[in-house]
Amino acid sequence: MLKSINPLLTGELLAILAEMGHGDEIVITDANFPAVRVAEHLIQMPGIPATDILEAVLSLMPLDDFVDHPATVMDAVSHRPAIYTEFEAIVESAEKRRIPLDNIEVPAFVERTKAACAVISSGERRLYGNIILKKGVVRPE
Repeated sequence: MLKSINPLLTGELLAILAEMGHGDEIVITDANFPAVRVAEHLIQMPGIPATDILEAVLSLMPLDDFVDHPATVMDAVSHRPAIYTEFEAIVESAEKRRIPLDNIEVPAFVERTKAACAVISSGERRLYGNIILKKGVVRPE
């Protein structure tokens, strides 16, 4: 355990986050997503909600402020899943600004996931509990 580091951020995940560059993407998927089939680098966190993982990742990783939508979810078509409201609240809290989620169709989401630096497979059981995050830059203080 490390002081002030969320315990969900394992050594493997910390290394990936540190090695990612500006514009690189990481994906958090729900338990139904075929992450094993599409991920180049897979981190499995069974039993952990996607929202908890999102909060942990964003405690260290800035989102890209050079793009309109640094956080992307699957287009649920017929409704807006409640988990999207939770995702938005976590993103807003971490970034100290409102960032609307982008919605893309499922096939496009899967293709972007294949190209991501890493995929974190959560134990999230709520449907559409998937989010793509685009890394930003760390600015000097």
